[in-house]
Amino acid sequence: MVEGTTPALNRSRETRAMTQSGYLMLLIWVVLLGIAAWAGLSNISGGEVAWKWGVVVGSAVIGTIILCGFYMINPNEAAAIQLFGSYKGTDRESGLRWVLPWLTRHKIAVRANNVISDKIKVNDLRGNPIEMAAQVVWRVTDTAQALFDVDDYKEFVMAQIEAAVRSIGSRYPYDDIEHQEVTLRGNHDEVGVELRKALIERLSVAGITVDECGLTHLAYAQEIAGAMLRRQQAEAVISARKKLVEGAVTMVEMALNLLSEKG
Repeated sequence: MVEGTTPALNRSRETRAMTQSGYLMLLIWVVLLGIAAWAGLSNISGGEVAWKWGVVVGSAVIGTIILCGFYMINPNEAAAIQLFGSYKGTDRESGLRWVLPWLTRHKIAVRANNVISDKIKVNDLRGNPIEMAAQVVWRVTDTAQALFDVDDYKEFVMAQIEAAVRSIGSRYPYDDIEHQEVTLRGNHDEVGVELRKALIERLSVAGITVDECGLTHLAYAQEIAGAMLRRQQAEAVISARKKLVEGAVTMVEMALNLLSEKG
């Protein structure tokens, strides 16, 4: 039996598109309009000349082509240029732009996006069910990958945020009364760094990076919240009593040392 092989993803890479300034093309369109008006009016007011009507028709055709190629790009926005489905580059220059009208333009925002995920239930390292939610600031860095390497890059971001939060949540315990382990509750900075690293790795296939992220909600699930609160209170009492005993033992040892020194 021959085992089939899965074809690798054909990675896209952003390149610069061959586009023109829209203001220059607008100036050319105005010049053509003036030439067409001169040729038409001179034929109407004076004797008709066949080549002038040709100038009018030619200017009208070229002017129509020019008009169909204009488009606008806002700041922190880009336009992916395609020719019959083939990627021809990305235009990141803001303002009035122009490209050949048979080239299609697909606009995409490259500004920062702030997302707060839904609360999800996760089992922490010790198997306790907890609720988690994260806030993520992300942006598109490679427009070609975002548009052509994933089906919907915004839905892809949300799905990967949920997967990364679940992975991080199951990697650490919720809390540690003895402060000997890295925990979700007590080590927000370390957990945030780990979450950002995981998200950058997951989202790189879509040409997206993560600028900032962190947990916005962290709590035990409702079904065990009361029991875990009582457990935390009991652990706190035990820890306090332990410290009192350790303090008393230390004082006794100091007293014995002083007595032995005095003979």
